[in-house]
Amino acid sequence: MSVETNASPAELQTEAPAHGVVLTDVAATKVKSLLEQEGRDDLRLRVGVQPGGCSGLIYQLYFDERTLDGDLVRDFDGVEVVVDRMSSPYLEGATIDFADTIEKQGFTIDNPNAGSSCACGDSFS
Repeated sequence: MSVETNASPAELQTEAPAHGVVLTDVAATKVKSLLEQEGRDDLRLRVGVQPGGCSGLIYQLYFDERTLDGDLVRDFDGVEVVVDRMSSPYLEGATIDFADTIEKQGFTIDNPNAGSSCACGDSFS
């Protein structure tokens, strides 16, 4: 049985494709808190990688008001996480969390694709 539709392919796809990065509930709550402090509701969390660091690639994690062509978007309880298409394969399956302990405070990225990392944990290969 086939179903016919008069909608064009562009009309059928209303959302940007999703990526494989996961934002934990704790991290999503922290992002919302930071955005509320700034009084901004137009920002999303952008995650990416770029060449650099002692192991080859470094993470980028920042708020961005832009949506660029080719961006992959996923919503976590009202927090949009954006990954550019080039970074997506390096971040597939990565989990972003927020730690607030004596040893560590800030956002952390657990990336199963990282073959090795530097001693400080800021870069990976």
